[in-house]
Amino acid sequence: MNIQIQPMGVYQTNCYIITVNDKDFIIDPGVDATSWVLSHCKNPIAILNTHGHFDHVWSNKEIKEALNIPIYCPKEDAFMLHDDPFGQGTPSSTADVLVNADETFTLEGVTFSYHLFPGHTPGCSVITFDNIMFSGDFIFQNSIGRADFPYSSPADMIKSIDKVLQWEEDFTIYPGHGNATKLSTERRSLNAWKNYL
Repeated sequence: MNIQIQPMGVYQTNCYIITVNDKDFIIDPGVDATSWVLSHCKNPIAILNTHGHFDHVWSNKEIKEALNIPIYCPKEDAFMLHDDPFGQGTPSSTADVLVNADETFTLEGVTFSYHLFPGHTPGCSVITFDNIMFSGDFIFQNSIGRADFPYSSPADMIKSIDKVLQWEEDFTIYPGHGNATKLSTERRSLNAWKNYL
């Protein structure tokens, strides 16, 4: 697996291109991500959104139209792609695949899974390829996603933290903002954050 990373926009939202068996998957194409994605993809297969916030989906429409590939989005957040609930002027896009909780897909021989961890948003999810996790705005290095936005839920975030702490396998985490980390490294931080929600 090859992982390309480029922070995008004022919030420095990590856009990822994951290449497995020469197949490219684009995760969270944020603000002004199009030119970078088009110049770094050789065999694009799909756009994968971890959740619906504007800084993670801004370039969905342009990239979909340029590459003619489907958009996958957790079904609970799909409305954010076209309703622009935060009034940011986000270009409207539509998910081609509404992802159910904890759903696994195989595209052109490559398997990946969505795991629902609501709290930051109703559909906030992580995407796993084997033992690699793309955590969106659920888990960051020494931190978690905010749960005080519209459509956020501190109670759901606590449940999501408890859920991921039950995972026995370690994962390398590539978050929506900031540096990579490991699930084993974040266990102490995750337990501590529950006391602040």
